[in-house]
Amino acid sequence: MSTEPEPTSEDPTATVDAGPETPGTADEAGRTADVPVSDAHAGDADAGRTVGEGAGDAGTGDRGAASAGVPAAGAAPVAGEGATGPADGGVVGDAGSAGSDGSAGSDVESSGPGDSGGEGASGSPAGSVEGGGEAAQVSEAEAELAAQQVERERIARRKAEKQGPIDAGGKLSGTAADLLAAVRAVESGEKPAATVFGDPTPAPRRPAPETAPPPRPVRAEQAAGPAGPAPETVQAVRRVLAEGGAPEALAPQTAALLGEGAEEALRADPWQLLRVGGVRPEQADGFARALLGAACGPDDERRGRAVTVWLLEQAALAGHTALELPRLTDTLAQRGVPDPDAAVQSTLAEGEALAFQDAVEEPGARPGPASGGAGGTDAPDEDEERPVRVLIGLERFALAEESLADGLARLVNSAPKQDGSAADWERAADSAQGAAADLIRAVAGHGLVLHTGGEASLAEPAALLRAARELGLRAWAAAPGPLGRDRFAAQPGGGTPSAAPGSDPTAPAPEGSAPVGPAVVTLAGLLAGAEGPGRDADGALDLDLLVLLDAPQLDVEAGALLVESLPDGARLVLAGDPAVLWSAGPGRVFGDLLAARVCPQVASRRPDPGPLGELVSGIGIGELAQVDAPGKEVVIVPVRDAGEAVHRTVQLVADSVPRAIGVPAEDTQVITPGHGGAAGTRALNAALKQRLNPGPGRFGGFDPGDRVAYSPVPGRTLPGRVVKADAEGLHLSCAGETVVVPQERVERSVRHGWALTAHQAVGGRWPAVVVVLPGDAAQALSRPWIYTAFGRAVRHLSVVQGVEQALPRAVAEVPAKPRTTRLPVLLAPQVPVAD
Repeated sequence: MSTEPEPTSEDPTATVDAGPETPGTADEAGRTADVPVSDAHAGDADAGRTVGEGAGDAGTGDRGAASAGVPAAGAAPVAGEGATGPADGGVVGDAGSAGSDGSAGSDVESSGPGDSGGEGASGSPAGSVEGGGEAAQVSEAEAELAAQQVERERIARRKAEKQGPIDAGGKLSGTAADLLAAVRAVESGEKPAATVFGDPTPAPRRPAPETAPPPRPVRAEQAAGPAGPAPETVQAVRRVLAEGGAPEALAPQTAALLGEGAEEALRADPWQLLRVGGVRPEQADGFARALLGAACGPDDERRGRAVTVWLLEQAALAGHTALELPRLTDTLAQRGVPDPDAAVQSTLAEGEALAFQDAVEEPGARPGPASGGAGGTDAPDEDEERPVRVLIGLERFALAEESLADGLARLVNSAPKQDGSAADWERAADSAQGAAADLIRAVAGHGLVLHTGGEASLAEPAALLRAARELGLRAWAAAPGPLGRDRFAAQPGGGTPSAAPGSDPTAPAPEGSAPVGPAVVTLAGLLAGAEGPGRDADGALDLDLLVLLDAPQLDVEAGALLVESLPDGARLVLAGDPAVLWSAGPGRVFGDLLAARVCPQVASRRPDPGPLGELVSGIGIGELAQVDAPGKEVVIVPVRDAGEAVHRTVQLVADSVPRAIGVPAEDTQVITPGHGGAAGTRALNAALKQRLNPGPGRFGGFDPGDRVAYSPVPGRTLPGRVVKADAEGLHLSCAGETVVVPQERVERSVRHGWALTAHQAVGGRWPAVVVVLPGDAAQALSRPWIYTAFGRAVRHLSVVQGVEQALPRAVAEVPAKPRTTRLPVLLAPQVPVAD
């Protein structure tokens, strides 16, 4: 195929464009959204879909025709009953475009702003267990909610602590604090030295964990945390919504967001409705006009603040942790805000956002120190005039990014715990080969190490974990989701998935059994204590070494929670393939660390094997080359239109691949750029269900045996199968765990899963993959998207494509779009550049 360059079209109105590499988010229902690069030419995309619009609507969005202020009389207010999926998944400043890997023909069902509809990679909770008197199990969503809540409280305390003086010893905890207290007691004469510094009583050994009971189904209900809004509050909000022409189905979510005084808050500031997931500015304008009448205008200060916060939330959905001020004000002007500067200043004055000034460095230079916002430091030379960029960001992400930088700096600057002598580590490295030996040597003397490589490189972290266990370290591996966990568990020495909390990975195997490697867990389960070693008396993770796999999927909030949970002296290895799609949540943690050069980096030299490995490796460097595939490892299937693409895909999955390759349909995964359109996941899943598991779909369109994609929290997808349905809900089997989804949540959080988007498929691999690229998908393609989609195949890849030369052009010319983040600037004054 030719890779002859050809200019790509860009939408000049896309002030903040998520791009195809921007991860899928989820709506209130938890559905993952995949959004086009630009919907300027989206013939049947409903990227501009609003609250309540039907899934089949063929809206083209309103790029270039965005509301220039409060809609004229007769403009539709918030419309529709029950649907709350946002319309703008991630292109800030564009009424009809949004955030992830949807094709030009995809439709958007992404989450609303910030806390209202989801939290990127880690969002709203779900889960409670019906177990009588037995201890309740914790679902992934519930565990993640609890972990996020703890981290937010910790970040808030850290911020408060910075405002006042620090007493000597005030920052100490655990053994260090006890030692300081003992010294002061001796100095004051309260206790004799002999009683204080005598031989300590040995700490009791932790009892061996009891045998885990058989797993019980986890009920995937939304974990309430704090009690939900009172019924009378919801009813009052329902009345005011009806008065303003908004769907009454938004009442529970609105009441939960605005609290007991929600009715009064909406009447005082109708644009508060914009905080609800899925509500767009033009809809909030219609609601405000209905309540305020002639007092409603585009120059209303309340409107300016609300739209500013909404744009920052949409930017977060697109992966940005902050926006440059000129970019933000330009987009506000496009949204009909008469005085964008005043709107930003009002937002800052009300404490709804923070401002930062970061020094602008020459290309390739290391970022200078940051100032302003949530506690940055001033530049060392105040007399030297240096250009700066002004950034505006939401406090939530600003504090998380600052906490992440502080935690990473602590790892880099502190000496790791001395487990084993230098000679022991060197012997362990000598016993390994290639980059595995380099990785072991780097981990021996550093608290933070980065490891890069493709699928074959997973053998190197596995070798590190084996060596660490032999040296007596409490070594664990974690992956963002169960797909990555199970992939690593299949590695020699990769361990066993879902180890019981508190189990000891260094314990010898029972007599007569084969030795196993260190356990591998999910990141959410590790942080919540549902999996892995648990936490010590100080609240830190009870481990010495943690290897985080699929590190590009780490966002700033999960990253902050992780590094704050590591004990002093622990070692952290971030391992992953930097060429894949980035995280669902805001930030670019792995990429920023690679660029900052603050710690050792070990690049694997293991190529992925076979024709598929050769193809994907070439894509990673911008080349789509023809490869020899004598075993039909790679097959290209040209199609003329979307209808033919669906037909050929069903034929491949149900007949051709099982017959010619020997991979059954249940082991074949279809991947396509978006959910909507004539060849999106909806159309493909409908056709595949009809062929592979036809049925009446009595329970929300699902039948036993259906493949599904379940989203327990926004931005995370668990492939699974329907087991049965009863009065409790839809019973699913997801990654070895039985999940019960209540009937009221099925429509919102469960999709059919024969076909997924690339963002939904990240972390997993299948024996055979069929990638579907209809002609209208050209706008959605990028090198990271193609690299990720093609890289999910283990034995066979079929590419059903009608995009023609757009495919090699995207590989050669469309890299990942940048995200605006502050992590490198925050790290610069704290960490020296690594050699």
